[in-house]
Amino acid sequence: MDKLIKVIVGLIVLSGSLFAQEQEVPFSYGDMDQWVVREIHESAIIGGNTKYLYEPGPTDTIKGNIAYHNRGGSPWATSNVMAKVTGVVKTNTSVFPERRGDGWCARLETRFESVKVLGLIDIEVIAAGSVFLGTVHEPIRGTKNPQSMLGNGVPFTKRPKALRFDYKVKAAPEKNRVRSTGFSRKSVVEGQDSIAVILLLQKRWEDKEGNIYAKRVGTMVQRYTASTPDWVDNATYPVLYGDITSLPDYKPYMRIQVEERYSLNKEGKSVPIKEIGWAEPDETPTHMVLQFVSSHGGAYIGSPGNTFWIDNVKLIY
Repeated sequence: MDKLIKVIVGLIVLSGSLFAQEQEVPFSYGDMDQWVVREIHESAIIGGNTKYLYEPGPTDTIKGNIAYHNRGGSPWATSNVMAKVTGVVKTNTSVFPERRGDGWCARLETRFESVKVLGLIDIEVIAAGSVFLGTVHEPIRGTKNPQSMLGNGVPFTKRPKALRFDYKVKAAPEKNRVRSTGFSRKSVVEGQDSIAVILLLQKRWEDKEGNIYAKRVGTMVQRYTASTPDWVDNATYPVLYGDITSLPDYKPYMRIQVEERYSLNKEGKSVPIKEIGWAEPDETPTHMVLQFVSSHGGAYIGSPGNTFWIDNVKLIY
């Protein structure tokens, strides 16, 4: 009996020691409890409505059609944007603060964003909700190549073990997605929509011509296609290092250059990040890409109704 007690005590001590070795490091404003509220007045030609946009950052209200730049050291940007095309101001809001207990969380929605020009011409586009590390180059000046209007990723040189956050999912029931750009007829895109979380650690460099290249150091991609009955707290997903194509957890959507992302080069020009291969497993990254998104298919594609709630975003070391 004494021996058994010693073994049990030893296991308790060991498990406590292992737990103590884990370190949680919250992202700045990753608890989603503070938000900047932007009050924007859209142009009269499209109705002249007052709209509100929300950004994770120090609690504040900004009134007026002012281009937004990350405030208070917040690393987060969103799909909430102000566009000004040929003098016409239009907004999109697909990320919202929502009460959760004594604090707040972020609610990301895939929804139709519609506008009526001169009260006659209806334009309707699919907009997915996205919260990501980086910046938006406001005001948006056009609809071509929307990824080039985003600065994707932030400088980062550490090697976390995992990403941890709380989440809740409401998945649209449709088995196919919708494509709606506002300039052509709506069409069906085969395949069920997915809510996604993407964390990429990259080693980037720039050549003499201003092109940006990257190798993939670390990978964590998680997709959701089913609703959750309630919040899932402390969901933890490991970051996989090096070439992961032979690992059991590897999925095709974890491959190199799944989609084109952009960053500003040294000349201040937005250029694509050309991800060209896998880095060695022990490599040190230079940047982190982290995105939470309510639809995975890119601009103007998704299933309206998809909703993704996130809260308490942290890295684990």
